[in-house]
Amino acid sequence: MGRITVLDDNMVNMIAAGEVIERPASVVKELLENSIDSGARRISVEIEDGGKKLISITDNGCGMDAGDLQKAFEPHATSKIKNANDLRSITTLGFRGEALASIASVAAVKAISRTRTEDGGQKTDGGANCIEIDCGDKGSISPASSDYGTTIQVRDLFYKLPARRKFLRTTNTELNHITEQFTRIALANRELDLSLFHNGREIYKLSGSDNLRQRIAVLFSEDIAESLLQTESREKGIDIFALLGRPEISRTNNKLQYIFLNGRFIRDKFISHAVREAYRTFIESERFGVVFLFLKMPYEDYDVNVHPTKIEVRFYNANLVHSQVLAVLREKLLGSDLGIIAKAPSTKPPVGLQSEDSQQSQKIRQAMSEFFKEHQQSRPQEHFSFTPVKSATVLASKNIPRTESLHPQQSPYTQPKTFIQIQDSYIVNQSDDGFEVIDQHALHERILYNQIKSRITSTNLQSQKLLLPESFQVTPTQQQAFENHRRIFEKLGLDIVSFGPKTLAVQAFPSLLSKANPVDFTRDLLDLLAEKGKRLDAETLLDEVIDMAACKAAIKAGQRLNDTEIQQLLDDRRCCELSSRCAHGRPTILKFTIAELEKQFKRT
Repeated sequence: MGRITVLDDNMVNMIAAGEVIERPASVVKELLENSIDSGARRISVEIEDGGKKLISITDNGCGMDAGDLQKAFEPHATSKIKNANDLRSITTLGFRGEALASIASVAAVKAISRTRTEDGGQKTDGGANCIEIDCGDKGSISPASSDYGTTIQVRDLFYKLPARRKFLRTTNTELNHITEQFTRIALANRELDLSLFHNGREIYKLSGSDNLRQRIAVLFSEDIAESLLQTESREKGIDIFALLGRPEISRTNNKLQYIFLNGRFIRDKFISHAVREAYRTFIESERFGVVFLFLKMPYEDYDVNVHPTKIEVRFYNANLVHSQVLAVLREKLLGSDLGIIAKAPSTKPPVGLQSEDSQQSQKIRQAMSEFFKEHQQSRPQEHFSFTPVKSATVLASKNIPRTESLHPQQSPYTQPKTFIQIQDSYIVNQSDDGFEVIDQHALHERILYNQIKSRITSTNLQSQKLLLPESFQVTPTQQQAFENHRRIFEKLGLDIVSFGPKTLAVQAFPSLLSKANPVDFTRDLLDLLAEKGKRLDAETLLDEVIDMAACKAAIKAGQRLNDTEIQQLLDDRRCCELSSRCAHGRPTILKFTIAELEKQFKRT
């Protein structure tokens, strides 16, 4: 007797459900997509116990007659494709015909549908029909009472498959996954009226008349919606529309990067890389920009039939998509003012401290008063002194001249001062509509980064011979990194030679980086090249090197500057692109407006 048997249809559906139906959120996704494909303009989702007890989705789409309702739950039954040619240009969200059959094989399902048809110019109504299926055990079609459209109820998911059901998470976890699927559908289909209820409580109620920003404000927050930059492009057969989050609202993961292709939410490594590259130098390397990206392109230019859940696609010209997305997003970020508008903290007393007769509030006020009396004289006043330092402060930038010790009466800076330096780290500068707080290290780092990158792309950096070569020992790994990347040392104007066994010597050092210690800088550069040299392409590696060089050579926090040096830094900033962000993506400037100050001082 042979050992090979042909599985029955229900077993096939249960196996298929393992690929398509992972959790309640998978059911919500598949049913929502079916409702959209049916032409629905209004869809309501009701959930109980995180979808483990009930998932009910009602739409006002075209509905199904008795014959279609009977066949809809058969495996690979679909109205969306007819032959192999249709696979080359799929215009619907669903098309495999697996979802309903898979869902019905692992849960108790009840479907009610009613159509509105045309007969000789007159609309006729065949009435509603109902079918019930219990884990693949299909009942017969029966008449029912319902409005036009379809309602599908899915109860007790995986209740006959305890091995699958025990892997479901808590109610809140499953609800979060459902909410995420609902959010994706809501963003991609802004023209629909959508609602989501959990255990009878309304979570979202979205109107089809809302624009995208309004929908984002409801689904996420008004702060996110207000901080988005809009851009769009139509080139080379690809339409791009995007809302980009300003750098200050970046996240530690990519969960707020939503990418849609012809109304379908997708994940694609080429597009994700383009988004990451677009934000490079605007945000820290470990953070992710907030992006809502909508692409439209001919259906025949990509293949969606590569994954059971249809979340992945395959582009026939992925490089073109990558370059177009990167160009559009990067151009918008480069052309935008990304300075941070800061808000002063609220002066409103906390709740619980507003009562004048509160004994607790009196104790707190008394303690604060005693603290300030005790410490008000202890703060060192010299931190706020703006008398020039006695020794020269030498800046690494070519545009910031070396300055000798200047007596206040001899200072060449005669214009009225609009700035002060505080704590030897920050510069407060008056602006047209308020004032700015500038991180002197971050701003100088950006200026140096731009200068180095501009020069190094056309020629090598100018270097200066050291009076005596500075030697240091290296590890075998560092020695190999030096041998592999000699061209980078040449581009930097860094003259390094072998100086004996396991020893290198610095003979010349870049003039632009004169503030950095030659040996320490070279060691750090060798470590960087050893760590990242093999896994980064030449352009990205060079950018990392420039980034490190600018950081090492920039003015440090805690370094006292005289007025001439501060003014030079402010002047250089005006000619510097992306001056609102350092090369690492950190902000360089915080802006405070007069309106905000007047609000805090109760002058409005």
